[in-house]
Amino acid sequence: MPLDSAAIHRGCRGEPTTATQLCRAELGRFRAIAAADTPLTVGCTQEAPLFSEIAMEVGRASPVKFANIREAAGWSSEAALTGPKMAALLAAATEPVLPVPSISLESDGIILICGRDETAVEAGNLLKDHLDVTVLIEPPATIAPARVTEFPVAKGKVRNAKGHLGAFEVAIDDFAEAMPSSRGVLAFGASRHDAKSNCAIILDLTGGPALFPAADLRDGYLRADPRDPAAMLRAVLRARDLVGTFEKPRYITYDTSLCAHSRSQIVGCTRCLDLCPTAAIMPAGDHVTIDANICAGCGQCAAACPTGAASYALPSEDALMRKLRAMLIAYREAGGQQPIVLLHDDPHGAPLIDALARFGDGLPAHVLPLALNEMTQLGLESIAAAFAYGASAMRFLLRARPLHDVSGLLRTIALADPILTGLGFGPGRIDTIETDDPDLLLEALRAIPSMPPAPRPASFRPQGGKKGVLRFALTELHRAAPDPVGIIALPEGAPFGAVEIDAEGCTLCLSCVSACPTGALRDDPERPMLRFVEDACVQCGLCNATCPENVVTLKPQIDFDAARAPARVLKEEEPFCCIRCSKPFGVKSTIERVIAKLEGKHWMYTESRRIDVIKMCDDCRVAVAAEQSLDPYGAQNPTMRTTDDYLREREAQRSRDQDTN
Repeated sequence: MPLDSAAIHRGCRGEPTTATQLCRAELGRFRAIAAADTPLTVGCTQEAPLFSEIAMEVGRASPVKFANIREAAGWSSEAALTGPKMAALLAAATEPVLPVPSISLESDGIILICGRDETAVEAGNLLKDHLDVTVLIEPPATIAPARVTEFPVAKGKVRNAKGHLGAFEVAIDDFAEAMPSSRGVLAFGASRHDAKSNCAIILDLTGGPALFPAADLRDGYLRADPRDPAAMLRAVLRARDLVGTFEKPRYITYDTSLCAHSRSQIVGCTRCLDLCPTAAIMPAGDHVTIDANICAGCGQCAAACPTGAASYALPSEDALMRKLRAMLIAYREAGGQQPIVLLHDDPHGAPLIDALARFGDGLPAHVLPLALNEMTQLGLESIAAAFAYGASAMRFLLRARPLHDVSGLLRTIALADPILTGLGFGPGRIDTIETDDPDLLLEALRAIPSMPPAPRPASFRPQGGKKGVLRFALTELHRAAPDPVGIIALPEGAPFGAVEIDAEGCTLCLSCVSACPTGALRDDPERPMLRFVEDACVQCGLCNATCPENVVTLKPQIDFDAARAPARVLKEEEPFCCIRCSKPFGVKSTIERVIAKLEGKHWMYTESRRIDVIKMCDDCRVAVAAEQSLDPYGAQNPTMRTTDDYLREREAQRSRDQDTN
């Protein structure tokens, strides 16, 4: 493949070293370069193990970074035009990615094999020398007894299961142990319901519904069709290796203090709960909890979280944006035009790109591939940044049949599309390509029309948390856009927007202020007033759910001037001043309405002095009640009754009775 060193030099701002066969005939050149311990990126991933080994031999301290400029760029029918793309791929590879914290899962090798016939017993025989096996056969469990009992076989049907690799808990109905006296078929003892089993691994060969949502993503839970011997054998081989301690990334960084799930037992934001495919997220009071042992790292919760409470760590949002920045800026400076960013994952997307390069025309020269850990991890901040940096279009390469629900990604696209359209980029800039066929992938890429990028591309370097970089990226996108309008209407569920109220129905009780988790709704300590800061609103809905008068309405939109706008007054009224000390203490219209409802119409408020108490502030009410011995709940002008009163009443009643007779 040709190497355009001049284009790479322009894009990467460094003199590249080119070679014909660096991993074999010219390995000595690499050895000398690696010994210098200066920043080093190698444009080959196939021989990465060899290059890393040589770097260790020469005592190199800093790691070598790698970029695939062959299958992703040079092996293409447009190879002569791929110089800018190579520069982009090399520049993206140099961006540092911080190490991700991990958790440990420990498995002691206790496995529960659930089945419906001898297939489960056969799996147990294959695993008995490697794992601690128990087989559970669904009723009626008519199987022949083993000649030698080498592992327990029981009858029962799993009602439910919870847990993860190393810590499963299974509830079983109609459970019964096998009787050793069984002759022709396995006989069982007395059955009981709600039996419990704890195990490290579950091998499900029942052929029925999975025991967990998104079952393929649950560590330690293996499932195969009992009618498919090859699938059963693959599951057995996987189970055999699940003994010991396993490191798993902690995919999500979570800050409970930022969560807007609920307040005072009133539910607001449920975006992460609605999207999690593995049920790793559960409500826990005012916030949610994320079980890192169950989390499979799809990242949909982080992409959808409006406050930044949940953020992805593999890599973090700002690190991914810096990769996009390096790639797109290098491509532009190397002379590339109208770049299309192709986002893919390694298990599915990388083999398709490799197959297209080895057996087809390869990727077009203006298509820049970027690998993600999960396709669903990408949030609006990265999309906004990519187009601000000069991307012409963006495509997500998905499986024809995704492993888990991708509705979170589709929501993100549905949110980004009206923003891009509203800013003058036009429709069709962002979409998915759902295929397992490399030829169909190429066909879809070639069908993307020519679309100019932002006329004033940005170069900002993102730093900080998710919410901050999102706001910054959108601001830069607005600045770089062809038609930077001020306000764009967004679909329901968007994390931006305004709050509107029915001013006539609002009593300024300020319940919404107490419920608002981000401080978007505010009061004024000096006057009865409700104010709103749109830049802080995440449309969690807590104000709407809390309002006792039901006068609050959410209006999803993005106002690019909101960050600079002062707090907007939604309602303001004249305060009521205390008749004793003249201090303002409430809303005048509310106090007057209360007085009108009570004065002369309620037994507690027939005296003027009791009505006056309502017109006083808290301090004065206490003082007056003490000074006048005023019991607010006591009867007015109480009458003292004596024994003579009772005797007279009794005598009068007797007289009335005699007259009646």
